[in-house]
Amino acid sequence: MADSGVDSEETIFQLLKKADPKELEQRQQAINERRHKTFQLTQQRLAEIIDQNSTLPTTVSSVTVLGAPYTRDGFLKRVVDPLLSANRDRPYTQSELIHEVSRAAQKLRRFGIFHEPVSVYLDKSAKTDPTTTPTDVAVYYSVKERSRIFAKTGTDLGNAEGSAYANVQWRNLFGGAETLDVNASIGTRTRSSYQALFDTPVLSNPDIHLQFAGVQSATQKAFASHEEVLKGGWSKLRWATSTGSSHEVGYDGLWRQVTGLAQNASTTVKNEAGDSFKSSISHTWMADRRDNPMLPSRGYYAKTTSELAGWGPLRGDVAFFKGEVETQSALPVPLPGVKGDSGISLTTGLRAGLLYPLALGSNPYPEMSRINDRFQLGGPNDVRGFRLSGLGPHDGPDAVGGDLYAAGSANLLLPLPRVGKDKPLRFQAFVNGGRLLSVRNPEKEGPMTGEEVKQSVADAISDLANGLPTMSAGVGLVYAHPVARFELNFSLPLVVRKHEEARKGVSFGIGINFL
Repeated sequence: MADSGVDSEETIFQLLKKADPKELEQRQQAINERRHKTFQLTQQRLAEIIDQNSTLPTTVSSVTVLGAPYTRDGFLKRVVDPLLSANRDRPYTQSELIHEVSRAAQKLRRFGIFHEPVSVYLDKSAKTDPTTTPTDVAVYYSVKERSRIFAKTGTDLGNAEGSAYANVQWRNLFGGAETLDVNASIGTRTRSSYQALFDTPVLSNPDIHLQFAGVQSATQKAFASHEEVLKGGWSKLRWATSTGSSHEVGYDGLWRQVTGLAQNASTTVKNEAGDSFKSSISHTWMADRRDNPMLPSRGYYAKTTSELAGWGPLRGDVAFFKGEVETQSALPVPLPGVKGDSGISLTTGLRAGLLYPLALGSNPYPEMSRINDRFQLGGPNDVRGFRLSGLGPHDGPDAVGGDLYAAGSANLLLPLPRVGKDKPLRFQAFVNGGRLLSVRNPEKEGPMTGEEVKQSVADAISDLANGLPTMSAGVGLVYAHPVARFELNFSLPLVVRKHEEARKGVSFGIGINFL
């Protein structure tokens, strides 16, 4: 009998070996199709069950956050208590409950004090009788707190500057997602910088933050033969809107010092040497709808900044209104015969700003604005083809800045052959230009009156459209790293005004915000 069994097994294996591979493949395909059909039916049935129960009334009797020993109960309650049915005028449907539970989980993630993921569990409530309250459920969030102290050192590249830094951060300092950030850095332009920043969400809302900071820095202004030392502090209230834009209201109190003058410093810079104190309030609005901030192919970006110094109860020895607007738009360029995105895009940008002097208390209008507050224009990150701060008023070797400017750029970005449109590397052709002007009437000596200031501003605005702007064109390579954008360009200045400093040839730019 045993031999017969062995012969049967051998016969089976021989039959399998002799089987037609195509027939075996067809059988396996049929098995796979049956499994796939069974899976589809199961998923369809599950979807039907969820859909049938999505409108069932559900009440939340309790919400518990597990794994957060260092986070205050009062802080967490502001986030999760709105889920409780006791705080609602009607029961949830199951679909509404899932949506609201997910929103609360997303809030917990955005505080930045918990590791991913934030897990959610729903269970029958153990605090109520299921026979009398069958709709009650309990919600559980399972989290894991991130380390409370974090330290790092590294280097930063951006906006024509390189720096090395050391940073220490204390998270969840008082159990309410507060952060204390202490940073020290040294760099090529900012010779030294020390800052302590305290940030806290307001009313347990990750979309509203209050910040306080103290700063001390020394920055070399090579384009104007001096060093600027800053000491002081600022505070900001930041919030995001439901439409995706953001606002920021702040106060600055800064003592500024123009010092460390070079031997060949101009008369203008020498007259600016010394101390000043700025006390100002500001507002910033921003909306970013670009698909990629570093290398946009579609969408738009808009930002406005307003600052008021030395007016009314604000003290200090400078008084002005300073406003800036910045926009950028990107459009994909379709190619005939190419389906989908061609990888070619056209980006246009515009920036403009005005520094309007104000009377300082009972004193008359100042003779001129201070170099600390004026605009600078030119360089690889805005008007390419010109040296850093190469546009606008100059006095000898120094760029002394201006009170009114406008600049624009148009960039055509194309994917490189054999690289592809999916890579963050592009060839670009660009044309850009701008004007930077002073509102000071050079024929007027001494302080100006209010009417003279208005006339000077009007004349400067009219002069913006007087003739061609300072312009350049060129080609180059763009690489969009997640941290910064890198540009290597060859630029050719087309229109250059007297005293402005053009730069024909190759330039390298690193930064986050390019014109």
